[in-house]
Order: sequence, then structure tokens, then C-alpha cells
Amino acid sequence: MKIVMYGITNCDTVKKARAWLGEHGIAYEFHDFKKQGVPAQQLDGWIAQLGWERLVNRQGTTWRKLAPAAQAEVNDADSARKLMQDQPSVIKRPVVEWGENTTVGFDPAAWALLRGA
Repeated sequence: MKIVMYGITNCDTVKKARAWLGEHGIAYEFHDFKKQGVPAQQLDGWIAQLGWERLVNRQGTTWRKLAPAAQAEVNDADSARKLMQDQPSVIKRPVVEWGENTTVGFDPAAWALLRGA
């Protein structure tokens, strides 16, 4: 199973997730949103599989720095997609593709189950 982690190198949650994968000897590819951008085809797939609501991190600094009017404009998949493409830091991290499965955020218990899948 090919594992690809998407995120931002200096994100604390991504650092914890990368450390967990390393501790468990799990090989993965890392895609940095800041350096490589958000792959449009992957983003469309994540939105279809998970829903845009799970991908937009409304608790993060990037979201909180948006003007209330800009936040209010994010009300469907198309508007969320545009925001995530324009400001990758608003995507909840990490997004990990475990073959056919995709997860958002760092959840060691869920990851342990996926690792065995």
C-alpha cells in the first residue's frame, strides 16, 4: 500500500504524525502544500470522499485571520475548494492517503488500524 502524507513541514501536528510513521517503520511520501501546492485532482477526491467540512480547519490560525465576510463565503464545496487552493494552510492536517482510504488529522489509534489493513 502506498502512503502519501499531505501537509506543511513546520506544522506541529504534521511533525507528530511524521514521527509516528517513522517510529512504526512505515514508509511514506510527503507532499508539502507550501512547496508543491495543493494537487487539484487530489483535493477534488478528498472533497468527494470526506466532504469539504472535514477539510477546512475552522479552528486554525489561517481561518481565524480571515475576515468574517470571507469566512461566510465558504458555504459549499466550490467555495471551500477555492479557499483551500488559494490558502493551503486552511486545510486540516495532515491529509493521508492510505491506498484507497484517506484520513484527515492525526489519530494514532485509527492509523494503527489502517496500518494493518
